[in-house]
Amino acid sequence: MSNIILIPTYNECDNIIDIISRIREYEKDILIMIIDDNSPDGTAKVVEELMIRDSRVTLFEHGRKEGLGVAYVDALNRVKTMKGIDNIITMDADGSHDPKYIHEMLKEVNNFDLIIGSRYVKGGGVENWEWYRRMLSCLGNIYSQIILGMKIKDLTAGYVCFRKSILDNINFKRFYNSGYAYQIEFKYYCVKICGASCVEVPIIFRERRKGQSKISLSIIIGGIITPIRLRFTVFTQGRGSNILRNESKSM
Repeated sequence: MSNIILIPTYNECDNIIDIISRIREYEKDILIMIIDDNSPDGTAKVVEELMIRDSRVTLFEHGRKEGLGVAYVDALNRVKTMKGIDNIITMDADGSHDPKYIHEMLKEVNNFDLIIGSRYVKGGGVENWEWYRRMLSCLGNIYSQIILGMKIKDLTAGYVCFRKSILDNINFKRFYNSGYAYQIEFKYYCVKICGASCVEVPIIFRERRKGQSKISLSIIIGGIITPIRLRFTVFTQGRGSNILRNESKSM
């Protein structure tokens, strides 16, 4: 069984070496793909230098900045064609997602199709966030849960693990979001459209170590529009595909 971690980057040259080093403390041999969105700070160059020392790190470069959603979709389409990959993990480059949770998430993938590293289940939490960011995140997740009729408490989470087989059932051409609202859209497709079984495991999310947060007005607006669009769009895809195990534990 082989697993791969996807890490999107934009201006993360101050963080990328650190996060890869921390991953290696827990997972010596796991594949790591850095998806760089044309960072002007030289993130890609730093990764290229690191690849000389670590052959299990690869770089997937975008010719121009297109947003988190596009970066993930392009990378997932590439991983879909890779042989020998069983499970995929996505995480941030800024140190907010602790690699110590990777092992637990990979254990859970034996029982569920989709595992979410959740800030909002018992045992989870957030450290070093301003009050207004906590409020925005909590309210955004509650809003999305209500609109989409989903029980997942952390729909905006970026730390997830899932079986590669999920990708066989997802039509990425139907994805609308190029930005951070992709996180909501991906989970909606997995659970509501494909019938993937899902569980949330608690994590402690820590504010980025270096650099600036990417939060912006457009991200907030995307978070408001996306659940409404998903809820009221008629999809031609069937729900609950039998390719995935639709267990009674599904959320």
